Amino acid sequence: MGKYQPRDSFQSPRFCGPRTFMRLPFIETLDKDMDFVITGVPFDSGQSFRTGARFGPEAIRDFSILLRPYNPEQAINVFDYVSGVDYGDIPVVPGYIQDTYEKMEEGLTPVVQQGIIPIVLGGDHSITLAELRVIANRHGPVALLQFDAHSDTWDSYFGKKYNHGTVFRRAIEEGLLNVSRSIQIGMRGGLYGIEDLDDARNLGLDVYTTNQYKKAGVERMLEIIHERVGNGPVFLSFDIDFLDPVYAPGTGTPEVSGASMDDALAFVRGLTGINFVGFDLVEVLPAYDHGQITAAAAANIVYEFITLIALKKREMQNGN
Repeated sequence: MGKYQPRDSFQSPRFCGPRTFMRLPFIETLDKDMDFVITGVPFDSGQSFRTGARFGPEAIRDFSILLRPYNPEQAINVFDYVSGVDYGDIPVVPGYIQDTYEKMEEGLTPVVQQGIIPIVLGGDHSITLAELRVIANRHGPVALLQFDAHSDTWDSYFGKKYNHGTVFRRAIEEGLLNVSRSIQIGMRGGLYGIEDLDDARNLGLDVYTTNQYKKAGVERMLEIIHERVGNGPVFLSFDIDFLDPVYAPGTGTPEVSGASMDDALAFVRGLTGINFVGFDLVEVLPAYDHGQITAAAAANIVYEFITLIALKKREMQNGN
């Protein structure tokens, strides 16, 4: 069993104690026994429509107390193989994105340099740029696997270069991504022009709209993903608006006709064997959530991230 694992809910009811992710220990120091850390970045000053994703990490943690350590779909007791903690939130500077990036880089660098996999709870999608800076500093340019309704590759918005709609163009410009191994899935909704998608493709990204993935099917898309990202280091960024608003009403820029929760889980569960070096889940906005629908979806997807880490470690232990 891992050194750090969730509190036993047969000894302490789920509604007791602080709201850490999955009732993991809240520890703000690092040690060699940690395979991953959960950390929040409650920043939403990069949003262009609804604000309030600064409360996303809190909402995800609040629902996550219902999660259990055995994942029957993947046939693994997760914490038999991995050890992890809730690392708390990285301090942000509301309204000041560049200062927040500095705080994030300072906070995440020790995690990544020690070989611990960060799982970041957003916050809006602008935060991913700082994560990628830290990841690339250790691993070099990484593949991006992005589930999202929006490509987030605009050059600017209202003349500003840094916000949640420009994050991946900036990442490419800074040399943080290996675009030849990167893929975006789920693009949909109205555009300002065809160039909104063409720009992403012209940057070298492989882009699939929601309609394209639905026609191909999840299993075929998983084959495409594995072939695209290959064996090198991969960063997975999951914007909750990848889901249809029926499953995720609490988000900043909802788009109709999105993915079902079944498809989202099938996608993440099918990502076994990939060399993930970081994850995030962004754009949960609890003020527009109802009955914790969005928080439930987000918490369960993050649980599947942890499961992927456990499956990879089991594979390595078995010499496969």
